[in-house]
Amino acid sequence: MKKIALVIIPLLVMMLVARAADDKAGKGIMFYDAPWKDVAAKAGKENKLVFMDIYTSWCGPCKLLRKTTFTDKKVGEYFNTNFVNTSVDAEKGEGVEIAAKYHIEGYPTLLILDKDGKELGRQVGYMPAEGLLRFGQSVKK
Repeated sequence: MKKIALVIIPLLVMMLVARAADDKAGKGIMFYDAPWKDVAAKAGKENKLVFMDIYTSWCGPCKLLRKTTFTDKKVGEYFNTNFVNTSVDAEKGEGVEIAAKYHIEGYPTLLILDKDGKELGRQVGYMPAEGLLRFGQSVKK
C-alpha cells in the first residue's frame, strides 16, 4: 500500500500542476515585449492594430488593471486575436519617448495604434473587462 501511495501521490501532483498550467494558458492578454519598431513590424506583418498599455511601476490603477482586466479570458481572446499587444513603462527606456510622443498625462493610458503609430483610440484610467472589450471593439481599422 505504501509503494502504491509513493507512485500515485506524485502522479496526482503532476496532473494537478499540469492542469493549473493548462488553465492559465490562453487566458488573458499576451503582451509582446519588444521595441516599438518590432511591435510595428509584427502588426504590419499580421495585419493587426497595436494595443499599447502605458503604465508606471508606482501606479495603483495600473497594477489593478494587470491583475484583473488583463487576465480576463474574454479580454485575452479578443485582444490576442485582433491586436499586437505591448506594454510600456513610461519612466524607463523607450517608454519615456513614447509617453512624450503621445502626450501621456495619466496612468494607465491605453492606446490603439496602427502599424505606423497613428493613434486611433485612447482610454485613460482603470476599466473592468467589459469596458476594455468595448474600447477594443470600438476602434476599427
